[in-house]
Amino acid sequence: MSSPTHAHSGDEPAAKLTQGLIALFAFSCGAIVANLYYAQPITELIAPSLHMSGGLASLIVSLTQIGYALGLFFIVPLGDLLENRKLMIATALVSIVSLAAASLAESPGWFLAISLLIGFSSVAVQLLIPLAAHLAPHHSRGRVVGTIMGGLLLGILLSRPISSLVADHFGWRFVFGAAAILMALVTSVLALTIPRRQPEHSASYFELIGSLLSLVRTMPVLRQRALSQGLMFASFSLFWTAVPIELTRHYGFSQSQIGLFALVGAIGATSAPVAGRLADAGHSIRATFIALIAGVLSFTPALIHLSSGSYGLVVTGIVLDFAVQMNMVLGQREIYALHAASRNRLNALYMTTIFIGGALGSSVASVLFERGGWTLIAIVSAIFPLIALGHFLFVARSHAPSKP
Repeated sequence: MSSPTHAHSGDEPAAKLTQGLIALFAFSCGAIVANLYYAQPITELIAPSLHMSGGLASLIVSLTQIGYALGLFFIVPLGDLLENRKLMIATALVSIVSLAAASLAESPGWFLAISLLIGFSSVAVQLLIPLAAHLAPHHSRGRVVGTIMGGLLLGILLSRPISSLVADHFGWRFVFGAAAILMALVTSVLALTIPRRQPEHSASYFELIGSLLSLVRTMPVLRQRALSQGLMFASFSLFWTAVPIELTRHYGFSQSQIGLFALVGAIGATSAPVAGRLADAGHSIRATFIALIAGVLSFTPALIHLSSGSYGLVVTGIVLDFAVQMNMVLGQREIYALHAASRNRLNALYMTTIFIGGALGSSVASVLFERGGWTLIAIVSAIFPLIALGHFLFVARSHAPSKP
């Protein structure tokens, strides 16, 4: 691995991004983003232990997501202003303390406050990805980002089953304690390994935040890609929030079996490096079309009423994950190419939009399932990528050169 080296803020990196460093970035992103999801499948264990009511227990996940959104908007843009390595390490240290405090919490109010802080500090992952994009040479930037995003998606998909299994055997406090130890190890390695990068951008913090609106207004590619991936992630979140209910109620799956289902769905993360290579080769338009079509068609087993049972859900999970991950990497590859000095702010805007889409999808899952079962879930889930596909075709057609 490369030793810490000062990297310039221009488009071409001064530090070499080795395969070992790429693997470290991918693993670290997966480990950090997992902190957002550990509590989701074990709230029913946490609540009685802390004497929480059902309403308070539901706030655990919500506050974690709110904290992450706040971090995306207020912390990630600082990557265009402050030395990246120090900012990432400082944010990760807050995450370590927060996770350790969660494992020791004894009161509902204290645990909810810590949940907000866990989400807020988990944005360290969104500081690593633009740094890797900066360090990567232009001709392989898509492949690098794709590989690292594969690690991030695996972290999302594996965190829930791992949390469930660990909590079943060792208790929910052990989950957060182990996560704190893992974060301490990851942060130590990153502190000793990743290159330094001091941005050349000079502005006050409030000027930096104020420039976000200007970026949205002046960069149509950012708006288009953020909307597309926001809709795809809404479908993703709706599926993964509702599918455990379907597996439990209609197929009698245990918590461990649901965990195995999530592991199978993680196969879809393999699309990330593929998408990156396609983008590097100049096939972003075709690859985006494939991703959006796959997102729509992934719900075919439920919509045509195949008697495939849980196997149809497996197919949907794999294809949907593949499509969502591919579209995300293609979008990041394009927005990182817009303006090198603004990558962290561009990433903050892109990811905030995606988060809003994901929050929308997960928030309606229970209501849709109670009113229409899995069929209604599949219909609404397919509508999101269908809208994204329609928008993509409209934009592609409007920008196509006219024939003489």
